[in-house]
Amino acid sequence: MSKEKSAADKLREELLVQNKHMAKVVSDDEINKAFEFSKGYMSFMKKAKTEREAVKEIEKMAYEKGFEPFVPDKKYKPGDKVIYNNRGKAVILAVIGKKSIKEGVRISAAHIDSPRIDLKPNPLYEDSELALFKTHYYGGIKKYQWTAIPLSLHGVVIKANGEKVEITIGEAEGEPKFVITDLLPHLGQAQSQKKLGEAIKGEDLNIVVGSLPLKDAEGGDAVKLNIMKILNEKYGITEVDFRRAELEIVPAFDPSDIGFDRSMIGAYGHDDRVCAYPALMAILDSKEPEHTIMTVLTDKEETGSDGNTGLNSAYLKYFIYDLAAMEGVPGYRVLSKSECLSADVNAGFDPTYPEVMERNNSAYLNRGVVLTKYTGSRGKGGTSDASAEFMGKVISLFERAGIPWQTGELGKVDEGGGGTVAKYVANLDIDVVDVGVPVLSMHSPYEIVSKLDLYAAYRAFYEFFKD
Repeated sequence: MSKEKSAADKLREELLVQNKHMAKVVSDDEINKAFEFSKGYMSFMKKAKTEREAVKEIEKMAYEKGFEPFVPDKKYKPGDKVIYNNRGKAVILAVIGKKSIKEGVRISAAHIDSPRIDLKPNPLYEDSELALFKTHYYGGIKKYQWTAIPLSLHGVVIKANGEKVEITIGEAEGEPKFVITDLLPHLGQAQSQKKLGEAIKGEDLNIVVGSLPLKDAEGGDAVKLNIMKILNEKYGITEVDFRRAELEIVPAFDPSDIGFDRSMIGAYGHDDRVCAYPALMAILDSKEPEHTIMTVLTDKEETGSDGNTGLNSAYLKYFIYDLAAMEGVPGYRVLSKSECLSADVNAGFDPTYPEVMERNNSAYLNRGVVLTKYTGSRGKGGTSDASAEFMGKVISLFERAGIPWQTGELGKVDEGGGGTVAKYVANLDIDVVDVGVPVLSMHSPYEIVSKLDLYAAYRAFYEFFKD
């Protein structure tokens, strides 16, 4: 027999925040849906370890759902689905709404680049009869985490004749992998006395790629020459072609269930593909929305969103201007009426490292999507701060739809901070707030997320597009 709630208990439920584990507030059917949804996400993550690979997979999925390449001068009608590919590294999907575009558009914006290690323009060298690649890390990483783990090589090379060669080595069964070496503990006493961030330097992130010399080769480059011979025979490239290349080193780990209960997912690149995938699926599953809806999956966020495939450029604005021109509406009027969920992750509370988090304002795994009102660092530097009005609108939407949600900041005020694409969207005069998934071990080669939070994010973007 259930115990009747006291007046204080009733008042507590009415007046106080009651963020709970999703498993305690959603049905078993909802949990099963979350676990099923995660299977598609894990498959996507296995295929899309770089921004270029993500765009290729996104296009394939979109075309299967009836999307067509965007034609700027074409007239579109409600329900039409279009996709715009920006240089193979960023993509916009849109579904034309029933209402005039002068009523604004509804946008979800995530990024599909992740911290990684890039090859330098002249990467290949030989030292002590080992062939290695020189590298330059991309985004914010803890360099020591990238040593002594299996790595794979992904990217493109443009040959002298203009041919584009796509390269992926280290992912398929039986393919070789690569590695960045580290000192053995027996000889690492001096290294261990250094600060954690200084023990491995950027110039130490050299990747071992071979050790056999080319037979009969004279001189000190016989191993290097043998590696170039292998690459030339397989891909038809020469050393100068590295200067016409974008080659990235990423962890060679596959996504995996984490925990005895399989409630979590471990993978490289959750930041930010754990938000990009549900935002993608939300628009793929949308039919004829009231407003025109858009999912923007962008590049370069991890290095500040600069460059013509990042959201600090004009390509999103130009795309919306082209849509506005169909109805003869000034583009800036569309922007000022538009709304956006900036789909980006937040740091999940880690009980092993509680000292950097403020418990009342941290995001927790399995409590639903995180609304991050502002990011930035310390005194809210370099951020968009969502208005009370827009926060209220989004929270009301989530509550009406029964979507578990929470709020969170990126650690204690003076501990550091971070940023998202939200400020670049806000600078277009669009209402925006960050909505995403909490992550453990963020920016590491193997991050962890909750399957329940992933599914809650999908529901959040889907309901936002319906609103």
